[in-house]
Amino acid sequence: MAARSSLSSPPITRRDALRLTVGAVASGIAFPRLLRAAATPAHLHGLVRGEPYGEKVAVDVLASGGNAVDAMVAAALTCAISTPHMTGIGGYGASIIIASADGKKIVCIDANSTAPASARPDLFPVDEKGRVPGKVNEHGWLATGVPGILAGLQLALDHHGTRSFRDSVGPAITLAKEGFPLPAGIANVMRTLAPIFGTHAGGRKLFLKKGTTPVAGEIFRNPELAAMLETLAQRNSVDSFYRGDIAGLIAADFARNDGMVTAQDLAAYRAREVPPLRLTWKGSEICTPPLTAGGFTTLQCLTTLRELNWDHESAGLGRTHACLEAMRTAWDDRLALLGDPDFAKVPQEKLLSTSYAKECAERVRAVVKAGKILPQNATIRAHSGTINLSAVDAKGNMAAITLTHGNGFGAAVTVNGLGLTLGHGMSRFETQPSHPNAPGPGKRPLHNMCPCIVRRDGRPVLAVGGRGGRKIPNSVLEALLQYVALNQSMETAIAAPRLHTEGTPDIEVEAKWPADEMKALPKLGYKVKTAASATLSAVSFNPRSGECLGAMR
Repeated sequence: MAARSSLSSPPITRRDALRLTVGAVASGIAFPRLLRAAATPAHLHGLVRGEPYGEKVAVDVLASGGNAVDAMVAAALTCAISTPHMTGIGGYGASIIIASADGKKIVCIDANSTAPASARPDLFPVDEKGRVPGKVNEHGWLATGVPGILAGLQLALDHHGTRSFRDSVGPAITLAKEGFPLPAGIANVMRTLAPIFGTHAGGRKLFLKKGTTPVAGEIFRNPELAAMLETLAQRNSVDSFYRGDIAGLIAADFARNDGMVTAQDLAAYRAREVPPLRLTWKGSEICTPPLTAGGFTTLQCLTTLRELNWDHESAGLGRTHACLEAMRTAWDDRLALLGDPDFAKVPQEKLLSTSYAKECAERVRAVVKAGKILPQNATIRAHSGTINLSAVDAKGNMAAITLTHGNGFGAAVTVNGLGLTLGHGMSRFETQPSHPNAPGPGKRPLHNMCPCIVRRDGRPVLAVGGRGGRKIPNSVLEALLQYVALNQSMETAIAAPRLHTEGTPDIEVEAKWPADEMKALPKLGYKVKTAASATLSAVSFNPRSGECLGAMR
């Protein structure tokens, strides 16, 4: 049961939810690269940025008296239906950060997937080319662990919301039942995955009703998922998804398809509330969820740049070079040393320490002076998908959630009878058995989600997060550098051009990066190409005026 307060709001009716759904359809869904970096004025009661259907639902929640967490949860449940390729009710995980307007509370919720009890470090052996045969760690029933999103949303409501789960899930039920016109991008991904959808009954029923996947513009419905959510709404709790009849149906389909997740694995799952990691720079406190979330790498890079007095450097090649080498150092450490600290020895304290930041800063300073780059051993991996929602209410309470399937449609398997497509959290583990991020019973994989909140004078002023796989931590970093280190506005910070590296000399820069630097970077030893960054969604709050703004790019 959700915690109640004087802000408790009436439930959204089915008619209200359908009105919101139709409005979202009318607004269009040309969304994946929609540029909205210019600040968008808030609705009188606050706003959410991150996904059109979810944003519209959130406005109604806020207008009816819900707080930022209520709006975030309702929006997350809705976009789990409207963006089935990026996330879903069975998505592998979510990462949440919440800050109260008065500055007295800032907490994170870890709703990452856990590996089944039968998982072992050598679960995914590789061939002579270093690839997992059949990509069974990416697609199929072995690729999915215990999904955490519903547990995380329930915990957020119970501890920090004013509305019930029953109230929050109504718009999602209507959208699943009534359907929405399928955007071309989603239809294309479905067509690509048709051979995997066809391997099991749930996939054939949801995605191959006429022997082929639905086409762009076709109304896409998921009545079985709507029915499951209606059952959870009647019970006003997601508990039976993990411990009850629904959990039994999920476990039975895993067993039928030679998957590893059991009823016992589902019953053992708990989302958990954890304190954030924090870093202070120029009067701002940056807060982000701890490992296994991606913000650890963002903060490690920030500590190095702070030690370099990066904000005092003039804009130009030298400042860019220093930022890239700080990023590359943090990514090299990330890919070699990080994993679930409950199961592996991870040098967290050292990597975020002032002494290590000084050591990294000296190395960066030396190569920048010499016009060279540091040798690193990292490897690049393509990741995509994910949705981020950033929320603020009229009082200045803030929340941000990143939730994901992983890559498009995750594991691409669907539980028969429930319409529940599952994320591929197991793909986020490393295949090398000795790696700290290797699979293991109950382990949580290292992931890229890193929603952040910035506080000034103890009060939250910015919430930001991103979607785009491995590009998320760097894109969030770049926005924070603009907002915190260079004291830019939120809209300027989100609009600023970004670059990306995963530790190798290969770097990606957005097309609007300064042309003279793009020409000079290869001379330093980088392999440069132009590419899009992650998509960030952010909201800000001015404690003096009460103004709420949102931006997205």
